[in-house]
Amino acid sequence: MSPERKPRPKPAVTLDEIKPELDRLSRRGLLTRGLSLGSLMMLTGCDLSTHSGVDGALWTIMQFDDWVQAQLFSPLRLARTYPPSAVTNPYRFNAFYEDWQVRETPSDWRLELSGLIGDKRPWTIDQLRMLPLETQVTRHICIEGWSQIGQWTGIPLHAFLRRIGADLSARYVAFKCFDDYFTSIDMPSALHPQTILALDFVGQPLTPEWGAPVRLRIPTKLGFKSAKNISAIVVTNDYPGGYWEDQGYNWFSGS
Repeated sequence: MSPERKPRPKPAVTLDEIKPELDRLSRRGLLTRGLSLGSLMMLTGCDLSTHSGVDGALWTIMQFDDWVQAQLFSPLRLARTYPPSAVTNPYRFNAFYEDWQVRETPSDWRLELSGLIGDKRPWTIDQLRMLPLETQVTRHICIEGWSQIGQWTGIPLHAFLRRIGADLSARYVAFKCFDDYFTSIDMPSALHPQTILALDFVGQPLTPEWGAPVRLRIPTKLGFKSAKNISAIVVTNDYPGGYWEDQGYNWFSGS
């Protein structure tokens, strides 16, 4: 989900193993950085000698970057999948806090729904498990530069959004978590066939450190977009931001 606060042992992977994913992400990054430089040169009415001017310029560039990435997005472009034998073991803990700060699932947990959704009744974990599930073995790519492969089983998000009568023409799907994390994705990415609400990790129900009781798993984006410990989903046309995105991380962050 996010950068670590202190170094941890990294899984042993080679550049060749992750090159396809990195190429896909860096191709967009190089393009948007090139376009961004041109955008900065064309900015007018912005005093770059002040902090407010710099902030305004950078914010304009980030918005343009997100627009370009969205234009390059394709629902037909799939993240690479792997056999179960490729799963990284041990799997590395990743959050915006240390592992000893992991929170247990609240005893009264329900998945709350709000925004542009027809049926806003909350869901229990047992109700979620009654829906058709899919399994994927995909690579988590951290913005820090490391990666690892995990096996996740869950509900395709596109199917869940249709089940609850979400407005599929809305711009954003936002996720709030009981560990105080939050993030958001664009609707086309939410409808991507590999975007799931994961309930299981390597064939077992999620434990708190892996995102229990439900987490987002979106292999077409960088790891910090795969929110853990989800407590609420919001469908909206108002930009929701995110924990790291509000601190300057690229919002789209994917392919």
